[in-house]
Parts: sequence; structure tokens; C-alpha cells
Amino acid sequence: MVNPNVAGKKYPETDIYLVGREKIREFANAVFSTSPLNHDVFASQAAGFSDVIAPPTFPVVIQERSLSAVLNDPEADIDFSRVVHGDQRFISVRPIVAGDELTSVLTVASVKSLGAHSMVTFNTEIFDANRDLVCTAISTLVVRGEE
Repeated sequence: MVNPNVAGKKYPETDIYLVGREKIREFANAVFSTSPLNHDVFASQAAGFSDVIAPPTFPVVIQERSLSAVLNDPEADIDFSRVVHGDQRFISVRPIVAGDELTSVLTVASVKSLGAHSMVTFNTEIFDANRDLVCTAISTLVVRGEE
């Protein structure tokens, strides 16, 4: 059972993640994006961006770095072998662009018990080098209880 006392806990800011053009293209290919803005620098520049932009779900790459801190936190007591992804949402302020230097801060928004299972919701704020909010990634993990 996940420790309910971690609700509200804020984890340290992650190290800087430099968003690479090829990482964006690889992610875009993985999610079957055919948008030229995710692949073609010239198309992105014609649309007013400095480089290719990431698909809307790319922030999960940044969020994953924050999630590792909570998943490795003994106080949280989350057994990753019992985790099922329940929900994922993104609130974007602006697109992520190749060359962005991003960090993230994760807060455990809630821990709820459902019988033997736990539902844990995380809010991860993603910031650029100017400390401007780029996106908030919200995810819910279901941690299955012992049978």
C-alpha cells in the first residue's frame, strides 16, 4: 500500500534536460506524428518557431525524470512491479522546441485507497531556462495491492 503521507510532497527539481532535434523526431515517429512541424526545421521556422516542435505528449519524457525520484523514494513505498498507468493529461502553455533546456518539479497531488489498491496522482510542472512554465503533466498510477 502506498504511503498516504506523501500526498502533498514536492520532490527536488530535476537536472536540465536539453531537448534535441533528433529526440523530437524519434518521439514523433514513435507516436506516428506526420506533422511537418515535428520533423522539418524549415516548416517549423515558417510557422514561427526556431526549430522543430515536439508532439503534445512529449512532456512525458521530462515527467519520467521526476517520476523516478518518487518511485525510488522509500517513504512513498511504491512497488513499481505492481504499477499500472491509469491516466495522463497535459496542460501546455507553449510547445516544446528543440534547444529548450527544461527542468521539472513533481508534487504528489493525491493518494487514494481503493480496497487493496492505491491511486496516486502526480502533478509535474515543466519549466524552461527562464523559469517560465511550459507544461504541467498530470498522471495517475494505480498500484495494485497484494492478492
